[in-house]
Amino acid sequence: MGKKWIVFFASLVLFTMFSSFCFAGITTESPLSIGQTLSSSNGVYELGFFSLNNSQNQYVGIWFKGIIPRVVVWVANRENPVTDSTANLTISSNGNLLLLDGKRGVVWSIGVTSASNGSRAELSDSGNLLVIDNVSGRNLWESFEHLGDTLLPSSPLMYNLATGEKRVLTSWKSYTDPSPGDFVAQITPQVPTQVCIMRGSAPYYRTAPWAKIRFTGVPLMDETLASPFSFQQDANGSGSFSYVDRNFKLSRLILTSEGHLKRFHHSGTDWKVAYEAPANSCDFYGLCGPFGLCVMSEPPKCKCFKGFVPKSTEEWKRGNWTNGCVRRIKLECQANSTGKVANVFHPVANIKPPDLYEFVSSVDAKDCYQRCLHNCSCLAFAYIRGIGCLIWNQELIDVVQFSAGGELLSIRLARSELGGNNRKKTITASILSLSLFVILGSAAFGFWRYRVRHNAVISKEDSQDAWRNGLKGQDVSGLNFFEMNTIQTATNNFSLSNKLGQGGFGTVYKGKLQDGKEIAVKRLSSSSGQGKEEFMNEIVLISKLQHKNLVRILGCCIEGEERLLIYEFMMNKSLDTFLFDSRKRLEIDWPKRFSIIQGVARGLHYLHRDSRLRVIHRDLKVSNILLDEKMNPKISDFGLARMYQGTEYQDNTRRVAGTLGYMSPEYAWTGTFSEKSDIYSFGVLLLEIISGEKISRFSYGEEGKTLIAYAWESWCETGGGDLLDKDVADSCKPLEVQRCVQIGLLCVQHQPADRPNTLELLSMLTTTSDLPSPKQPTFVVHTRDEKFVSKGLITVSEMTQSLIHGR
Repeated sequence: MGKKWIVFFASLVLFTMFSSFCFAGITTESPLSIGQTLSSSNGVYELGFFSLNNSQNQYVGIWFKGIIPRVVVWVANRENPVTDSTANLTISSNGNLLLLDGKRGVVWSIGVTSASNGSRAELSDSGNLLVIDNVSGRNLWESFEHLGDTLLPSSPLMYNLATGEKRVLTSWKSYTDPSPGDFVAQITPQVPTQVCIMRGSAPYYRTAPWAKIRFTGVPLMDETLASPFSFQQDANGSGSFSYVDRNFKLSRLILTSEGHLKRFHHSGTDWKVAYEAPANSCDFYGLCGPFGLCVMSEPPKCKCFKGFVPKSTEEWKRGNWTNGCVRRIKLECQANSTGKVANVFHPVANIKPPDLYEFVSSVDAKDCYQRCLHNCSCLAFAYIRGIGCLIWNQELIDVVQFSAGGELLSIRLARSELGGNNRKKTITASILSLSLFVILGSAAFGFWRYRVRHNAVISKEDSQDAWRNGLKGQDVSGLNFFEMNTIQTATNNFSLSNKLGQGGFGTVYKGKLQDGKEIAVKRLSSSSGQGKEEFMNEIVLISKLQHKNLVRILGCCIEGEERLLIYEFMMNKSLDTFLFDSRKRLEIDWPKRFSIIQGVARGLHYLHRDSRLRVIHRDLKVSNILLDEKMNPKISDFGLARMYQGTEYQDNTRRVAGTLGYMSPEYAWTGTFSEKSDIYSFGVLLLEIISGEKISRFSYGEEGKTLIAYAWESWCETGGGDLLDKDVADSCKPLEVQRCVQIGLLCVQHQPADRPNTLELLSMLTTTSDLPSPKQPTFVVHTRDEKFVSKGLITVSEMTQSLIHGR
C-alpha cells in the first residue's frame, strides 16, 4: 500500500511541474504571469510577456515558437506596456480577458463579455488567441479580429459597409515601439477591390485592382506568387482578403514602420522575402500627378500621356511632378459635320491601371469600347482579363508604365491629336527626313573644318560646357554652380594651411564663403581615376539624398580642367583621423563608437531601403565616414554609388572599383555587386571601429592573421571581448562589444545570402534579441603576400581605384 502512495505522489509532482511550464489555457484560477508562456498545440506559436530593446516595458504578445531572433506577430497592449514584474494575464469572473498590473489595475482588456458561466483563453494552431465560453464552446473574442502589423495565414483583412466593421494592419511606430505608427494597410470597398497603404489620410501605395488570381499593378505576379492570396467580395457591401501558404509552415505578411508591405516565409534556417511593396519610386502613390505617367526605368521618370503637357513646366523641370499634366486640346464630345466623332482613343500598353476606376460589367472588349465612346464623361477604359470592363470618369492618377506586363489602357483624345491620313504623313516625313539629312551633312562638314582650325581653342570650352550641360540635363534641383574665383577666395587660393586631406580622387580643402559659411572643397586632380561619370554620379545622387547620416553637397564648380565639389564642412573631419591616431583615438570612447556604428547603419538603411532612389554605395570605409561637431557620422563620397530597384538587386560590372579589404569576395573577383556588398564593407568598418585597427595594415602573430581572421578567433575563444581597442576598454559594456563583434562577423560572411540586410542589421544593433551564429569567414586578404597581387587583378593601394583596381 505504501508503494502505491509513493507512485501516486510522484505522478502528482510531475504533473504539477509540467503544468507550471506548459499552459493548456488561461482561466480565472490559472493566470499567465511574466516568465510563463502559452503554446499552440502544434508548437508553432507562443503567447507570453516580452520586452523590446532591453527595456523595462513588458508587452503581451504572440510570436513564432523556437525562432531566433524572436518574431512578434501580435501585441495586446500596444500602447500600454506594464513595468511591474507581478503583472499577469487572467480571466475575470464574468469571462473578460484582462491584463493586470501588480496593483490589480486593468491595463488592457477585451471588453465585457456575456460569459456568465466563465470562459478560458486558448492559443489556436493558426496563431489566433481565442476566448471561449466554458458552456457553449463558442468564441467570445479572437485576436484575428483585432490585427496589429502582421497578417498570418487565415487571418483576413476585411470590411463590412453594413456593420461598419473593418480589419486593417497598422504599422508599429518603430522597430522597438509597437504602438500604432503612421501606416495602415487595408482593402478598399471598390469593385474590384485593391490593397491600399495609407499614411495618415493620404494614399501611400496601392496594388491596383484584383483580377481573380493576380494584382494588376504587380506585373511579375504569376500563379505561383498569387496562389496563396484569396479575395472575396459580395453584393451586400462586404469583402475580405486572406492567404494560405501551403508550401511553408511559417509565413507572415507584415506592414513595416516605414510603410512597406512584405510577405516572408521561413526556409528552415532564415526568413526569405517573397514579396515587397513599394519597391520602386514609381510605386509611391501619385508620384507623377494627375494624367502623369511614371515610367519604370533606371532611374524612374515621369512623363505626360500623349495629348497632355505639364501643368507647370518650371516645376516639372525641377522634378516636382505632383501637379501632373493637363490636356493640350479640349475635348468635344459631339460629332462634327462629316459625321465623325470628334474624339478618338489612344492605347497605351504595359500600364498599372489608374485609381478611381468604375466597374461596368463583364462585357466583352468591343462593348467596353462602345460604352466609353458614347459616354462623354468617360476619359479612359480598359478591358482586363479576370475583371471585365473598367472605365475612368475622373482624372487618371497613380499610373505606372512597366517594361513588360501590365494592362492596355485606352485614353480619350481629341481627334486632331492623332493627325491626318497616313499617306500625307509618309510624304511629309520623307521630305523632312531628306531635308534634315542634307542639313545635317552640311553642318557636319562645316563643323569638321571648324574643328580642324580651332581645335586647340575650343577643347577646354567644349569640355566645360559638356560637363555643365550634362549636369543641367540631370534632375539636380537646388544645385549651385560656384565661380572659380569664389572658391579660390574661400580657400585662400587652395593654400596648404587649408588642406584637410587627400584621397584617390584629389585633395580636400577647408573654405569660408563671404557670408561666413564654412565649406569643404574636393578638388579633383586631372590624374585621378574619377572621370565625368563618377563626378556626375556623385552630384546627382547626393543632391537627391537627404538624411542626417549622409553628407550634404552644396554645389560644384567646373572651369577649364578644374572640377570641384563643394560640401558642408565637417568640423571633425573623417573617422579615420580619430580611429587610427594614437592620441585622438582616446577621444572616441566605446559609447561614441557604438553611436557612430548605429548612425552609419541608419544611413546605409536609408540608402538601401528608404530613399526614393535606392543606392548601393560600393565604397563604404572609415575615411568616407565624416563626423560633425557632435560626432554624428555622415556617409560621404558617392562617386562609385549605383542606383537600383527592388530589394534583392544584383548586377555585374567589368569595372570593379573600391577598396581592397572592404570589397566583398563576389565583387572583388567577379564584379558582382548588390546591397550585400555594402553590408560586407560595413562589417569590416565595424570591426575596425571596435579594434581601432586598419584592415589593410593589421597583421597578428607569425601567421600574419588579418583583422577578420583575428576577429573570428577572438569570437570563438572569448566571445569577441578582447578585440576591443585597449585604450577604451574602461568605457565599454562587454556584452555590447561582444554582440557587435558577432554582428561584424555576420556581415563579412562569404555568401551574400548569409549576411543580414540593413533592416535586420538595425534590429541587431538596437535590440538584444538572439543573434544567429556566424560561419568562419573564408575571404581573407593577405596584403603582404606578393603572389596574391602579382596576377594583375588587384593592385594594393590606399586610395579608391577603378578599372579592375582595389586598394
